[in-house]
Amino acid sequence: MSGFIRWYNGRLAARPLLTQAVTTSVLFATGDITAQQLVEGRGLQKHDLTRTGRMALYGGCVFGPAATTWFAFLARNVNPRNPRLTTLSRVACDQLLFAPVAIGAFLSSMSVMEGGSPSRKLQTTWWPALTANWCVWPFVQFVNFTFLPLQHRLLFANVISIGWNSYLSWVNNK
Repeated sequence: MSGFIRWYNGRLAARPLLTQAVTTSVLFATGDITAQQLVEGRGLQKHDLTRTGRMALYGGCVFGPAATTWFAFLARNVNPRNPRLTTLSRVACDQLLFAPVAIGAFLSSMSVMEGGSPSRKLQTTWWPALTANWCVWPFVQFVNFTFLPLQHRLLFANVISIGWNSYLSWVNNK
């Protein structure tokens, strides 16, 4: 495991945005595979590879770069003098600014890639997904912003996101 961490840190140092985008792509696909196989019980014969591909594409091309940039922005710009206030301020910014936009972007992007109506998708699923987000992510981001260095925050969020992306994939495909 320590060999993998050294290798991953080397990739992060050499090409941070690409490394985080690829990692996010793989873990978004993993979330969809989890949704299809464990939550929906589709089995391998009925697995929708196109759906998994859409999740991977969105994760690598949209969410990975956006979240990498967002975490760096928070680290540079949200820095009250008190460390606890810094963490709480970053969590608040993340949940009140980034999360609503990210969930909207996800649902809209999936709808476009599926040939559906983004406005209809947003009307029916955005608010339930956002409120579910607020049950999980404030705690996750509190841990993330308190204990992890900037370069590992997206990886931590992505690992937790396997379950979250499974939920989003399920919500998107209900």
